[in-house]
Amino acid sequence: MQFEPRNSTEAALHHYKEGLGVFTQKMPELASKYNAFTQECFKEGALSQKEKQLVALGIALYSQDEYCIIYHTKGCLDQGCSEQEILEAVGVTAAFGGGAAMSQAVTLVQECMSELNQLKQ
Repeated sequence: MQFEPRNSTEAALHHYKEGLGVFTQKMPELASKYNAFTQECFKEGALSQKEKQLVALGIALYSQDEYCIIYHTKGCLDQGCSEQEILEAVGVTAAFGGGAAMSQAVTLVQECMSELNQLKQ
């Protein structure tokens, strides 16, 4: 059965997971070590997982990494961030990153939040 995405956000997440799966098959040791490293970085600590997702979203916006923008917008929502919290993090990023960060925020992040929230309903 072929996967049929319901929106562009779901399609991008699926595309990323497919690519990661192929990479993991070809480079299992590297993928395993990378996954262990990122899991360690995002576990609860002095910063909550929610705060870490907000930081990651800001970095993704600043670096113009569309897959990470989508992935960490989802991470923010999964960790219970409100739309207001996400948009404030976007604002801080835009203050630091200027127009490039703001352009991704007012398009991709808002589209992502909308599509992901619709999937929850």
